[in-house]
Amino acid sequence: MTRIAVFGATGRMGQTLIRLIADDAALELAGAATEPGHDAVGHDAGSEAGRQPLGVTITDDPVAAVSGADVVIDFTLPEALRGNVATCVEQGVPLVIGTTGLSADDEAVLDGAAGSIALLHGRNMSVGVNVLTELARQASRALGADFDVEINEAHHRHKVDAPSGTALQLGESVAEGRGVALDSVAVYDRHGVGESRAPGSIGFSSQRAGSIVGDHAILFAADEEIIELRHRALDRAVFARGALRAAVWIAERQAGRYSMNDVLGL
Repeated sequence: MTRIAVFGATGRMGQTLIRLIADDAALELAGAATEPGHDAVGHDAGSEAGRQPLGVTITDDPVAAVSGADVVIDFTLPEALRGNVATCVEQGVPLVIGTTGLSADDEAVLDGAAGSIALLHGRNMSVGVNVLTELARQASRALGADFDVEINEAHHRHKVDAPSGTALQLGESVAEGRGVALDSVAVYDRHGVGESRAPGSIGFSSQRAGSIVGDHAILFAADEEIIELRHRALDRAVFARGALRAAVWIAERQAGRYSMNDVLGL
């Protein structure tokens, strides 16, 4: 039995995680935290997520939420990251983070925390996306710079960061396959009349519309052939399932910074 605490328990991902934990006999909800002042504070986490009461009260105290937990899953906002990480370090609890839009300073905080606890951050927790990332790296290495690369992504109208963290993850993988840094070849915006496509560049395009959960495609195009790799998320439960798989895995690990590749053996 793995006892899991959820940060961001009242958000869409948090609610999905709680439902999946409630439905899995091998998992137990150990705690649930949300932001101070939220209307759900003091309510049963299971009831709030549309399940039977679980006997776990939603709190705005992260320390109380992690008490007795084997591992924590955090799907909140970048602004909450440092406090949540500090709580897990202080309490000695492994942490899985699915929050996107992190800065270089945030990444440095994670690196520092990994000296004390087992920590995993994934821009996309979907098992399928992480397999796609590895396929993109291998395809890029094999095809070489003669193939133009375009990465297209689409998400729901409420997503605020663009390109998505997943698109950047895919771009980094393609660049790594070519032995270059993404920052040196990435093109994030095209409009008007300008120069033609630079050889070796990796282009990005983003769409925000409706309730699209997540759609990512990588196009490798040469003069005589085109290869496309694509992943489409049909339900956000796919991200929660990946996070739970990572949580069970990392709960048994020593301090260090891990990735979904470690979880999947890639």
